[in-house]
Amino acid sequence: MFTGIIEGTGRVRENTRTSQGAKMVIEAGFSLADLPVGGSVAVSGACLTAVWVSGDTFAADVSPETVSRTTLGRARPGDLVNLERALTLSGRLDGHLVTGHVDGVGEVASVSRQENALLFTIRAPESVRAFLVEKGSVAVEGVSLTVNEVTRDGFSVMVIPHTAKITTLGARGPGDPVNLEADVIAKYVEKFVSRSKGEGKPSGGGGLTLEFLQKSGF
Repeated sequence: MFTGIIEGTGRVRENTRTSQGAKMVIEAGFSLADLPVGGSVAVSGACLTAVWVSGDTFAADVSPETVSRTTLGRARPGDLVNLERALTLSGRLDGHLVTGHVDGVGEVASVSRQENALLFTIRAPESVRAFLVEKGSVAVEGVSLTVNEVTRDGFSVMVIPHTAKITTLGARGPGDPVNLEADVIAKYVEKFVSRSKGEGKPSGGGGLTLEFLQKSGF
């Protein structure tokens, strides 16, 4: 489990495709002294397991599912990635609950400056849009952000200067792909609502009806 508060960036040293998926070697821009073999690291929003650690460099196996559902399969040596080690129970939850299970890849539609922030408009697949609400949470490239507005084909978020500086988002522009993860709480609520209606699976259409919320005391 993660918070979406990026610790720093890392640089891809190797990304070798294999018959089983891929193997990545990443050099972090900060100390990994407390990262054990078997520990979890969110790499641009995708949870990976460190299978080898040496100094500030680690290696991770990437499954075929992760290759197909995220941008990691197309990462090249030299690319920067956002890094966050797993949340500890003694730490503060400064962002929101992030699982590191990417729901899909979106595309940056536009970036514009709004006073001291950058306004990102991102196209998102339905698998993500179904769980977005204005002022709710979303993880973009592993970064915890607040949804500014939900649009017909995606959403917009504001990125403050600090976030733009310490993450890869500051270098993202129109046409760039980004990993997206919807709020896990919204997913569970949708699943519960669908089952309460006698449906076998989530509706994917935002089943949080006003009637249900009123009956639940919201």
